[in-house]
Amino acid sequence: MNFSELFRLSGLLGRFSPDGKYLASCVQYRLVVRDVSTLQILQLYTCLDQIQHIEWSADSLFILCAMYRRGLVQVWSLEQPEWHCKIDEGSAGLVASCWSPDGRHILNTTEFHLRITVWSLCTKSVSYIKYPKACQQGVSFTRDGRYMALAERRDCKDYVSIFVCSDWQLLRHFDTDTQDLAGIEWAPNGCVLATWDTCLEYKILLYSLDGRLLSSYSAYEWSLGIKSVAWSPSSQFLAIGSYDGKVRILNHVTWTVLTEFGHPATVNNPKIIVYKEAEKSRKLGPGFPFPPPPAGACPLSPTETKYEIATGPVSLQTLKPVTDRANPKIGVGMLAFSPDNCFLATRNDNVPNAVWVWDIQRLKLFVVLEQLSPVRVFQWDPQQPRLAICTGGGKVYLWSPVGCVSVQVPGEGDFQVLALCWHLSGDSIALLGKDHFCLCYLETEEGVSTAFGQRLHLRA
Repeated sequence: MNFSELFRLSGLLGRFSPDGKYLASCVQYRLVVRDVSTLQILQLYTCLDQIQHIEWSADSLFILCAMYRRGLVQVWSLEQPEWHCKIDEGSAGLVASCWSPDGRHILNTTEFHLRITVWSLCTKSVSYIKYPKACQQGVSFTRDGRYMALAERRDCKDYVSIFVCSDWQLLRHFDTDTQDLAGIEWAPNGCVLATWDTCLEYKILLYSLDGRLLSSYSAYEWSLGIKSVAWSPSSQFLAIGSYDGKVRILNHVTWTVLTEFGHPATVNNPKIIVYKEAEKSRKLGPGFPFPPPPAGACPLSPTETKYEIATGPVSLQTLKPVTDRANPKIGVGMLAFSPDNCFLATRNDNVPNAVWVWDIQRLKLFVVLEQLSPVRVFQWDPQQPRLAICTGGGKVYLWSPVGCVSVQVPGEGDFQVLALCWHLSGDSIALLGKDHFCLCYLETEEGVSTAFGQRLHLRA
C-alpha cells in the first residue's frame, strides 16, 4: 500500500468528484481542489465564512459550499474559475443545501423547515416548495435524476409529494399511513419508494411511482422499531435494521420477509470465521520484549495490530445501553450492501466493536470482524466486494472474501481516521481526520512511487 502525505482539513470535509478526477477539501473558509492523480492544487477558492458543507454537482463541473450560520451558499466553477455564485437566504436562514440531479439547480431548506427554495443557475429563476418535513431523510431522488420525492407535514399529517426534476412540477401527492414519518428512499431502479415511521412505531410502507401502496410491513408492536434501512443495488432486497438487534430482508416480489439476521453476543457456530483484532507483541530479540515506556514518555511507534482467527464459541464485547435516555445505543444502526449484491455489512450498536458480513446469496452469516475500538464507519469498494473500516484510531482495516488486514497509517503526529470515502475506481481511499487527511492507494503499478514523490510506501 502507498499513502500520501498529510494535508490540512476542517470538519471532515473531503470529497472526490463524481467523475473521479478531483478531490475537494476544506480548511476553515478555503476550498481546495486537487488533481487526484498528482495531488497538485488546481484551484483555491475563498468563501465568506467557515464552510460547513460541500457537495459536487453530478457532472463534476461545479462545487457547492454551504455556510449555515450565515445562511449563505457559494458555488464555484472548475471550468471558469473567475465565475462564482452567491445565494443568500437572508432572515429565512439555512439548515440544508444540496444539488438537484442535473447539477444546475440548488435546493436550500430554510430554518424550521418552512420551505425549500429551488435556485436555477441557468435562468436565475426561483421556485418554492412548501411544507418539507424535518426528518431523518426527507428528500430522495431517483437514480436517473427524473423524479424527487419529498416528505411533507401538513395539518399534523404526513404526506409525500413527487416532483418532476426537469421543471419542478408536482406529479403525485398522497398521504402516508404513518404517525410520524422518519425517512424516505427510492429503490435504485426508481420504481418503488420506501417510507418508514418513527422508531416508536414499527412500520415500513412501499409505494409505486404513481402513489399506490404496494405493501406495508410491521415486525412487532409496543417496542422501538426501525433504526436503519438500505436497498440492495439490484433493488431485489430491502434490508431493515431494527432496535431488537435484527436485520429483516424483504424481497421485491411479495414484499415479505426472506430471512432475519440476528446479532447475538456470542458466535457459537464453529463454521463462522471470527477475526479479532489483537496487538502485536514488540520484541528486541528472541525472548526479549520491549520494557514499558516511562510514565509521560511518548511511545516509540504506534501500537501495531493484526487479525487473529478466534475459535468458537466466541464472545463479543457488548455495551450495556442506558435505556432511560434518548437514542439508546441498541439496535442495528449501520447497513450497507456490497456493489455486486453478494454481501451485507451490518453493525449492532450494543455490540459496537463488531462488523457482521452476511452472504446474501446463501442468506447466512459469512464472517465477523471484531475491532479493539468501536467501529465508526465502514464503506464498500464501489467496484468489488471489499470493505474498508475505521475506528477513530491511526489504522484502516480492509476485508474481502480472501481475508482481512490491519494497516497503520504513516505520518507525523497522532493522525486518527474518523471517516473515509472510496474513489470511484476503487484504487484509493480518502482517510479523513480531525485536522488532516491523506489518500491510501491500494493498487499501484511499477514505478508509481517515483511518479508520486509525495507518497510513502508501506507493505501490509
